[in-house]
Amino acid sequence: MSTTAALEESLLAAISALPAGTASAAGSAGVLQGVFDAQVTSRHLDVVARELQAAGRGFYTIGSAGHEANALVATALRPSDPALLHYRSGGFYAARAAQVPGSTPVRDVLQSLMGAADEPIAGGRHKVFGNAALSVIPQTSTIASHLPRAVGLAIALHRAHRLGVSVPWPDDAVVACSFGDASANHSTAVGAINAALNTAFRGLPVPVLFVCEDNGLGISVPTPAGWVETAYGSRPGLTYVRVDGSDPLTALTGARRAVGYVRSERKPAFLHLQTVRYLGHAGSDAEISYRTTTEIAADHARDPILGTARALVAAGAATPAELLTRYRELRAEVDAVASSLRGARTLGSAPEIVAPLSPRTPDAVAVAARSLYDESRGGEPATLAESINATLSAALERDRRVVVFGEDVGRKGGVYGVTRGLARKHGRARVFDTLLDEQSILGLGLGAGLAGLLPVPEIQYLAYLHNAEDQLRGEAASLAFFSTGQYRNPLVVRIAGLAYQRGFGGHFHNDNGVAVLRDIPGLVVACPSRGDDAAAMLRTCLAAAVVDGTVSAFLEPIALYHTRDLHGDGDGAWLSVDGGEHVPIGRARVYGAGADLTIVTFGNGVPMSLRVAKRLAERDIAAQVLDLRWLAPLPVEDIVREANLTGRVLVADETRHSGGVGEGVITALVEAGYQGRIARVASHDSFVPLGSAANHVLLGEQDIERAAVELAEKE
Repeated sequence: MSTTAALEESLLAAISALPAGTASAAGSAGVLQGVFDAQVTSRHLDVVARELQAAGRGFYTIGSAGHEANALVATALRPSDPALLHYRSGGFYAARAAQVPGSTPVRDVLQSLMGAADEPIAGGRHKVFGNAALSVIPQTSTIASHLPRAVGLAIALHRAHRLGVSVPWPDDAVVACSFGDASANHSTAVGAINAALNTAFRGLPVPVLFVCEDNGLGISVPTPAGWVETAYGSRPGLTYVRVDGSDPLTALTGARRAVGYVRSERKPAFLHLQTVRYLGHAGSDAEISYRTTTEIAADHARDPILGTARALVAAGAATPAELLTRYRELRAEVDAVASSLRGARTLGSAPEIVAPLSPRTPDAVAVAARSLYDESRGGEPATLAESINATLSAALERDRRVVVFGEDVGRKGGVYGVTRGLARKHGRARVFDTLLDEQSILGLGLGAGLAGLLPVPEIQYLAYLHNAEDQLRGEAASLAFFSTGQYRNPLVVRIAGLAYQRGFGGHFHNDNGVAVLRDIPGLVVACPSRGDDAAAMLRTCLAAAVVDGTVSAFLEPIALYHTRDLHGDGDGAWLSVDGGEHVPIGRARVYGAGADLTIVTFGNGVPMSLRVAKRLAERDIAAQVLDLRWLAPLPVEDIVREANLTGRVLVADETRHSGGVGEGVITALVEAGYQGRIARVASHDSFVPLGSAANHVLLGEQDIERAAVELAEKE
């Protein structure tokens, strides 16, 4: 079994035995001195991580031991090149920090390992490599989840510079992202790399460097020898460079060649960095259960630190004794910092932990939202779709950072015409089509936000989101959390969803499952039911993205897009006028002033409930309808207030009975101590079938009316 002691003993013995060099120090020897320091520092941090855990002072032991050749990649890049790093890229982080005076990589990483509240990027929330001053964007990097964002950033850089937006990085920057060989098989990586190649094939700049750190294992599962090169070594449009991390001189040459190609050609490259993995996958991993002692020992000869030491000694730049002394000096430095952090403060309360998730500055958001209103529109009554279109157009006109994109949103103007005319009016740099891949659409949004843009991606149908929802859950919503707000995702994702479409359906086009959105921490979920609310709420979401870095899912009821009438054909009662109002996040809307019953609903449920309320009035039952408008956070204050006014609450929930929005409404009432009566009607726990069969499983007006009468008449 590879233990820290055995690994160190093997390394130091091998360095001691290196033959003295005869060449004079020249060429890359000076660079390799810095590389050696970064690699050894990273190795010591991995060892100390395990010691801290054993002592109860540390909490993370997935280390970089064996991967330290990634320090060579850092030296081939500039500190102004944004980097999204694999969790084994410790050598890269140390080498990048050495390029920026005043950096404290040892202290950064140790505080991260300890969950220290004063750690400079995540503030003790997780162990990540991240530092705004180093252009290292914090990533959890599991299953290559950060690659779509990296590709999105690479694509967005040129667009942002072209639009004159303030960009944190220069126009010749290279976006670097590292990941493991096992993750290279994940659909996230495959899709991201395909998106990069597809975009480059269209002639657009995509300056992204994919760095596959290949140690030949995915926890315990071997990667077949030659597979990574077979999969990526001959892809049209993808420059492929393979280097051996144990041979630093050739690896450095290869890394520089790959970086130089991306920087000059603005096209993607794949750097295949062959590494080894020491000390198992993580602290609890019993490597001996799936690897032989012979295999483990054989890898000691491929130690990247040994390779760098060998090159330094051969160049006459250092003696073995000098390198061993430096090795021990660096360990002493790490120990000294670890000692100074004894008793470091950890996060002390739930409010402190969640503070970066969803900051709210409603007054500033209100001002920003009103600035996006176009007074010249004339106050004409409009449908939901027309209102969204006009609001997007005004935002594009008034804020050059706004970009609107997705499948079919450009030339066609969307499947339902919601973005019709926007590309022609505002240009294809601002409103454009993407490839058919929701993961890449969201990844582009995540990258565009980092590049200083205000992205408004469209997901064509709610059901299409589910294959890519980790880009919202694991990437968009978590970035501010893992960077204490130093990096944000100013993102408004438009999603056409819910059910009740006539003549077109099936569960891929009628999806009433929103629970997956409502349980993402910090994510705002907006659901307007009519045009004036859609306009006001969309402006709020855009303003909150700019002011607070809010990530919003703007859920648009498809069946209401072009609805004009409410009670009868031709009454035009569902048209509305945008008066430039601002709707604060988490505030509901009340229709009517009925004293007998409060119907709490949203989306398609609003016009259904209003029709029911009219019929109830004919039976002398005075009902008011509360439109939630915001599904996360719920307008709890408004719900409780209106519930107490009538003492009877009917929740009309078009989502599913299990996991639906209604569960949250009822819970909010119970937790607030509401003493009145409560009833709920919801759609069945079913996918939505085709045609009239959908009526059997979806909430209907007759369900609402029946429950309302029963509740109102109950003593």
